[in-house]
Order: sequence, then structure tokens, then C-alpha cells
Amino acid sequence: MKKIIAVACALCFVAGVSAQTIYDAAKLAERDLNGTARFVGMGGAMGALGGDISTMGTNPAGIGIYRSNDIMTSFSYSAYGTESKYLGQTFNNDKNQWSFDNIGFVFASKIGNQTALRYVNFGFNYKRTKSFYKNMTMGGLMGAVDDIFVSQVNMMGQQATDAVWYDRDNYNFNGVDAYGNNRLGWLGIMGYQGYLTNAIREDGYDRYDPVVPDEVEAYFNSNERGGISQYDFNVALNVNDRVYLGLTIGAYDVNYKKTTLYDEDYGNGEGYELASYNRIKGSGVDVKFGAIFRPFESSPFRIGLAIHTPTFYNLTYENGASMTSDVFLKKVQNGDKEFYVRDDKPAEGASTTRESFDANDGRRIEQDFRLSTPWRFNASLGYTVGTSLALGAEYEYEDYSSMKFKYPEGDEMVDQNNTIKNFMKGVHTFRVGAEYKVIPEFAFRLGYNYSTTAFKENDAYKWIPVNSTLTDTDFANSQSHSNYTLGIGYRGKAFYADLAYQYSMYKEKFYPFYNDLETAPGFWETVTPQATKVTNTRSQVLLTLGLRF
Repeated sequence: MKKIIAVACALCFVAGVSAQTIYDAAKLAERDLNGTARFVGMGGAMGALGGDISTMGTNPAGIGIYRSNDIMTSFSYSAYGTESKYLGQTFNNDKNQWSFDNIGFVFASKIGNQTALRYVNFGFNYKRTKSFYKNMTMGGLMGAVDDIFVSQVNMMGQQATDAVWYDRDNYNFNGVDAYGNNRLGWLGIMGYQGYLTNAIREDGYDRYDPVVPDEVEAYFNSNERGGISQYDFNVALNVNDRVYLGLTIGAYDVNYKKTTLYDEDYGNGEGYELASYNRIKGSGVDVKFGAIFRPFESSPFRIGLAIHTPTFYNLTYENGASMTSDVFLKKVQNGDKEFYVRDDKPAEGASTTRESFDANDGRRIEQDFRLSTPWRFNASLGYTVGTSLALGAEYEYEDYSSMKFKYPEGDEMVDQNNTIKNFMKGVHTFRVGAEYKVIPEFAFRLGYNYSTTAFKENDAYKWIPVNSTLTDTDFANSQSHSNYTLGIGYRGKAFYADLAYQYSMYKEKFYPFYNDLETAPGFWETVTPQATKVTNTRSQVLLTLGLRF
């Protein structure tokens, strides 16, 4: 058996290639319910109630409620669970993590009792606004459609074929230089160099067909880490103790890492493994405006309104991959053209191929890009009964189809943005919460959140451009999100302590790849394996300690 080793050289970047997808955009736009334990315990439904440091990130006017200084910090312990079911097989991944979630302060500056402007308050808050912590596993037979076996190799062949179709004079999938050609996608290159696809001359150009059409047994594993840190700087006004206005400037730090391993097994010791590494890092900024009104002087009823601009991110996408392929081949002569076809056993002239663009040796592609997330609109209601009971409710809307990718120079990524418009939609979020003080020093809290999905579930898939450097083909269409919360709190003359518990759950339909298949002459169909049903859960215990003075 002959062993061929090809190693791809690294480039600092490849101009004009594309790596961003709608799933990256969604990850960066989504937010976890996080902040102080009081805020979480009430389900985050405090936009009209105010008086909590975390409200500067939802309705900045909430800081205007303060009449004293406040400083606090929060810590949490989370248990993450992911259960995936595919064709009767169940895989479970459970992990635990400690985290530092929140620290902030408010300085309340009294102007006067007789003036219209009663207080001018300033605040700062750091919080872990998004955690990407997740492990996921699935495996099983990928199935067939109209006698065509569904395989990731079909993606490799189709990407290579499309690259040739769009630019017939500038393609060469051989050698390490191929990875620097910004007209070629890495999946197509790896499939060809790994002897998983074969060039067939048709109508004057090459079509790249899979060499491995047999039924596919696949295994997939991914690990996601990192998060988004949010830094809010706030100023808020109290006017006549009835109107509260606030402005928050938010700064964001992004660090997202994902590693995947995808394996296809064809039996008899044949198959391949593809490992991918992806990282998104960078920063962003947004501005939040908020107002709280007490429409009736004799009533504690409050109405809150807030608008958040898009978060404008400047980001860098870093990715790399490595593949090992073991497929038995034999050389076939067809006229003046030689090519390889799959053999059913090792024989003279068979090849074991290893293709590597190693994700772990520092040789990776980096691409800069911009992303703007949706505008966010928030409306809230708040009501208190004496000093014993507080009730809050909120509605929030974001149109995920309005997100935009841009090149560093500011030009839009037209194809990616069209995909966002076609595959994503508006998200509706509802929050309710209550706090009841048994005695002035002790309180109990309850809350609930519900968010609709951002994906057009029956249509969305991970579209990968012809010249993309992406090699992780997996995607998951999440469904609605639910958060259930409860908490307790102690308030002394200066010191306070709050404890909250949060249970979060959402389901996904996961796919390791999609195929564009010609299921009938001239008729193309987007096909996926059967959906893997995934249930994601998170149990979080959050502790906040603070001082008011």
C-alpha cells in the first residue's frame, strides 16, 4: 500500500474568501439571562421597575430610580447538559463550570427636592452576557435519497464542481498552493487531494464526483467555548420622581472557539476524519436609550420603553483544518484520461492519502469582517403594592433578518446578507417576574422568559460559498427558548445578599451537513440526513453580594 502525504502551507490571510454564516451571526446576537441574582430571580422583567444595576443593559432609565450608591458583584455555578437523539441512539454530554458573572456600581447624585431634576446618577456594569459553553455528539447511518447516498463528500464534490463552473480558467486543486487560491473552497480541495472525489470531464470542464458512494456511517463531535463580555457605562436622570431617562453605551468583547471532528466510515477499514478549528474574536459597541414614566401621580404603575441600536462588531475569523483519508483506489484508463475509482479491497496501486492543513500547529487563516446585529425594541410594565410586592412584565422584539455582514472596508457581503434575509426572522421575547417581601429584610422571587426561534426552521441551512475556507459543515436550527427562575434575598441597612436559581432549556434540530443533489434530470434538491433531536439545558445558581450607602 502506497502512502501519500500532502501538507498545506499556511498563509496569513487569503483575500476575498468567505467564512461567515448565519449561525455565527445568531450566536453573536443572542443574549443569556444574566446579571445580579435579584434581576435573574425576577426573570429579568425589571425594565419598568428599575432600581437594579442590571437594568442599565435592558432599560437604562432604571438607574434613575436609585437614591443611594450601590456596589455589588456576582458569581455562579452552572451545570450544562446536551442530549442528542439520532435513529434510536442517545448521546449525553454533561459539564459543570464556575464563572465570575457580574460587577458594577451606581453613584447617585441628588440635585434637590424642589427642582424638576431630582437626581443625576452614573453607573458601570460588567456582565457575562453570553456563554458559548457546549459539547455535542451524534452518530449513525446518514441514509439515502432516490438511491443517492447522503454524505459530506457530496458537498466536497459539489463545491469543487461549482468552483470550476464559475471560473473555468483558474482552478487547480493539486498541491499546497491550492489553499491560497481565493476562488477555491477548502472542502473541495481536501476532497480532491484526499482521493474522495474524482475529476470527470464533461462539456469541456471537470465535474468532481464522489468516489465513495456507499452507505455512510458517520460520527460527529464538537466542543464550543468562550463567551461575550459586556461593559455598560450609564447616565440616568430622575425628573419630578415621575419621569426617568437613561443612556447606556455598551462595549463588547468576543471570544468564541469551536472545534469539531467529523468521521465517515465505509467499512473494511475505509473512511476519513475531518477536524476543524474556528475562532471569532473582536469587539463591538452599541447605544441604549430608555425611559420610565409614572403616568398617574397617585399610582405606582410604571411604563418603560427602551431602544437598543445594533451592536457594531469589528471581528476576526480564524480557522484551520486537518483531514486523514483512507480509501482504497485503483487506476482506470478512459481514452487518454486516467483517474481513480474505489476498489473494494487493498490491491496493487491502492492508496492511503493524508491531507493536512493542521489546525493545531499555528498555521491558520485569519479574515477580518464586520457585523451589525438587529435593532432591539423593549416595552415593559411595572407595578408595586406598598413595599411588599413588585410585579414586572416585558416584551422585546429583534428582527434577525436585518443583520448584516460587511468587509473591513465597509462593503456588504451580498451573498451572506441575502442568506440572512432568506433564512432568519424576527424574535419575540416575553418576560414576567415577581418579588414578594415576607418582612422588609427578606424577599422571594419568581420569573419566566420565553423567546421564539430566529430561524425559518424548514428552510434554514448552513450555506457555504464556493470559495469558503470553512470545513465545519454542521448546523443546528434552534427552537424556542425558555428560562424558569426563582430567588431569595436579604436586605440589611447597608449589606445585601441575593441568591437565584435559573433553569434554561431549548431544543434544536441538528444536521452534520447538507447536500445539493440532482434527484432528477435538471431538478436539484437540498437534502440533509434525518434531523438529530437535541435538548440543551443549563442549571445555574447565582450569588450576588453588595453594599448600598
